[in-house]
Amino acid sequence: MKPLRVMQFPGSDDSWNRALRALAPEHPPAVQQAALYGTIAAAHGRRCLRLEATCQGRRVALAQMIGRGGLWLLSRGPVFAPELDIWIRRAVLRRIARRAGLVLMTPENPLAGFGLIPLITPRHHAHWSLLPNAHMLRAGLAGKWRNRLAAAERAGLCVEPEPEIEWLLASDAAQQHARGYRALPPSFTLAWADRSPADLLALRVATSKGERIAGGIFLLHGEGASYHIGWTGPEGRVSGAHNLMLWQAALRLKARGIRQLDLGAVDSEDGAGRMHFKLGTGAKPHSLGATMWVLPR
Repeated sequence: MKPLRVMQFPGSDDSWNRALRALAPEHPPAVQQAALYGTIAAAHGRRCLRLEATCQGRRVALAQMIGRGGLWLLSRGPVFAPELDIWIRRAVLRRIARRAGLVLMTPENPLAGFGLIPLITPRHHAHWSLLPNAHMLRAGLAGKWRNRLAAAERAGLCVEPEPEIEWLLASDAAQQHARGYRALPPSFTLAWADRSPADLLALRVATSKGERIAGGIFLLHGEGASYHIGWTGPEGRVSGAHNLMLWQAALRLKARGIRQLDLGAVDSEDGAGRMHFKLGTGAKPHSLGATMWVLPR
């Protein structure tokens, strides 16, 4: 077996982000692997551990983990070098568990083998490539999705940046309560906006009278972005405001050099309507790995 080492990453937040881009330039990492995600978690009482794996002196993986109590969570990672042999990927996971202790992992891509004990079946996320030009992006929309967008444009709705996100966070909290799910707390979003305002895009959709009927928040991380929060009121659902908001967000993100927009989960338990809405953009379902325990030996 080739020499494989896992050690703590020694650099700053900026050097971590640069290392991620250099390791996998064609595949923007998930937001959970961005430096700012770990920094905010640490500021809110969690532990943040960044590890790098090398094989024969070459960096082959990077992993950011969040600790709580005696457990480490490795979400949407490690970030691996492209075309890395499967046996090295498995070995990296085992070495991370040996290095850190009790680790619960959800790899970005399916991974199985001896010592990898699946606990939760793989989920799927919608990844929307923003590389095509605007004309091609619009042509890639599903017919009904594009028709809803066109209707919202004809209705004269206004999409603008939203500097005051507190109302949107409150609306999202009420939506979570009504639908029975939980997400990252508002304090996380506020901390992200405070620490790196350039890496947060917030939009509102308003009527000609200035009434806010929809809004969304997107987190930027390297050349990737994540659909963080979305809310639409009753009038917005009738008028297609959410289609307009997401379309305008995609154009703005593309103009800022974002290559891929992660629209979030598209599994059946999340609701067929939300799944069809996300995939209607032309986004492709991407299978994550199973959430698993990794035996260190």
